[in-house]
Amino acid sequence: MPMIRLTVPTGALTEEGRAAVQRDLAAVLLRWEGAPDTAFFRSQAWSYLAELPEGTQTTAEDDAPRFLVEVTVPQGALSERRKAGLVQDVTTTVLAAAGLAPDDALRVWVLVHEQPDGTWGAGGSVIRYADLVALSQQDKERADA
Repeated sequence: MPMIRLTVPTGALTEEGRAAVQRDLAAVLLRWEGAPDTAFFRSQAWSYLAELPEGTQTTAEDDAPRFLVEVTVPQGALSERRKAGLVQDVTTTVLAAAGLAPDDALRVWVLVHEQPDGTWGAGGSVIRYADLVALSQQDKERADA
């Protein structure tokens, strides 16, 4: 199942952005992964917000806030086209949550981590990508019925 983690300096998000960014990022991830929009899959898209204490993030140039988004998905879940769309939409979502303009896009880094098949476990069992595809299809069929 997908996981997304946003690391930001404390105070870098607007109040409204902070309240919505985790769910917004999880929804973006599910959409680009091609998962069905069902309660089960939404509940399995984990989203974390890690806020760094003041003064713990900088560059060699300035102290303007930077945003790190780490996405973990099963290997094979995202084609190159889907990765590109995911990175673009995640960047747009983070910029909006911080109240920043599109020309600040280089302040958002997105790292896509693909978890090799057989190295992801949940519920006490190893979960394989083929299992997730089958589960997705069953969930989609139930939702369509």
